[in-house]
Amino acid sequence: MKWNKIILVFSIGACLVVSGCKKVLDINHDPNNPSTDQATPQLLFPAAEISAASAIGGELAIIGMLWSEYTTEDVSSSQYRNFDSYNVTSSDLGTDYNQLYTGALNDLELILQKAKASGDWNFYLIATVLKVYSYQVLVDLYDQVPYTEALQGASNLQPKFDNGADIYASLLGKLDSAMNQDFTAVTVTDPGGADYFFGGDMSKWMAFANTLKLKMFLRMVNAKPADAEAGIKALYDANVEFLTEDASITQWTETPNKQNPFFAQNIYALNTPSNLKASITFISWLRGNLDPRIVTYFGTTAPIGIDQGSYLSINPAYKTATTFVQAATDPVQFISGAESFFMQAEARERYYAGDQAQALYNEAVTAAFDMYGFDASTFIAPGGRYAYPVAGTLDDKIDAIITQKWASLPGSHALEGWFERNRTGFPKSSLVYSTDPTYVPGEFVVSAATVIANAYPKRIVFPDAERSRNKNTPDQVPITTAVWWGQ
Repeated sequence: MKWNKIILVFSIGACLVVSGCKKVLDINHDPNNPSTDQATPQLLFPAAEISAASAIGGELAIIGMLWSEYTTEDVSSSQYRNFDSYNVTSSDLGTDYNQLYTGALNDLELILQKAKASGDWNFYLIATVLKVYSYQVLVDLYDQVPYTEALQGASNLQPKFDNGADIYASLLGKLDSAMNQDFTAVTVTDPGGADYFFGGDMSKWMAFANTLKLKMFLRMVNAKPADAEAGIKALYDANVEFLTEDASITQWTETPNKQNPFFAQNIYALNTPSNLKASITFISWLRGNLDPRIVTYFGTTAPIGIDQGSYLSINPAYKTATTFVQAATDPVQFISGAESFFMQAEARERYYAGDQAQALYNEAVTAAFDMYGFDASTFIAPGGRYAYPVAGTLDDKIDAIITQKWASLPGSHALEGWFERNRTGFPKSSLVYSTDPTYVPGEFVVSAATVIANAYPKRIVFPDAERSRNKNTPDQVPITTAVWWGQ
């Protein structure tokens, strides 16, 4: 089964969850099949949530699993060899690009128009947050994407591509505008069950928006350091609330059309669990630290791994490599509670001389362990394996924060591990391959099957569908070229 069929299944599933779904307008305007113009935000938002989750938490999560070196391709499979060798072409990942534009972003734009017209600022805020998040992911993947001229339908079929830095600036402004509306107005409605994230709790959506802003400002620390610092300090000066729990979709079930999208593509659609095997990069680090989460991730305290990209090797040990554990009901996280604390720790370390950074780091590691039912107290205690490097340099502290964040992200949120490494360079790159006796557990290695020499992928290329339809698509850029905020 192809992934675009799975996407259709998710769309159907979203329709089944709510009382109706947008349908193509027929010539007789059948009242039982309303057009999108007649659809309400309550009907449109669940479909937008599922659409965003199915792209970001599906095939793109597989890229994240491989390029964050949590897993590598099985020696007996070929499904992801192009990804594991960094041989991504314009014929790959187009479904996710299209899904975000024609599915999630299209629905969200319609919600924003309707909510603004009616003064329903609750829906205006939640649609803005999800739109900003979806665009942020697109920018972080492609750098330049259609933005100012996008989502205009037939009135503009050739939208220009905007620079990533300009898009970020505009998105941050849209978040500010959406958060500054009158949420006490009589025109606002309760999103309730149409909101899979928080069930209509607007205080949590405000925290989500603030945490998303923090994430975007941290993305800017290399390329626009002054803007990053000013933006982060403005958040703290305003004493805003950040997320203390996951912003995630958890309503997935065992039913085929309502499964976690990563599980649905990697296991259900392919009818095999065997593609993604434990990477030596990740499990050597987990084992070396006696990290109990290794059982959650791989089902055993002693998983057998494959050195990254060694799917052509005849090493007999690789044939018994351990599979990454997945379930149909796994959540799709957009920002986890642990991730929020890690970001706050980094911000306090960078801009407030470390004030509160250690406490926030400890909260982050604790939350990351709590997610799987483990106790982190001995790990973060003085002298513990994950104790905060209080006496270390700023680099040492950022290394600790980002490495621990990386360890918390496998699964449907794995893409974030790759983004953060592209931003910070942590976990570090190894000078030797992981089969070398001097290899340091957890350091990244270039895939043994690489097609881009001694380098790592830092973006993906524009899809064929866009290149064939939009004359404004920029020339392809090598995937070794960092996006605007990367190193």
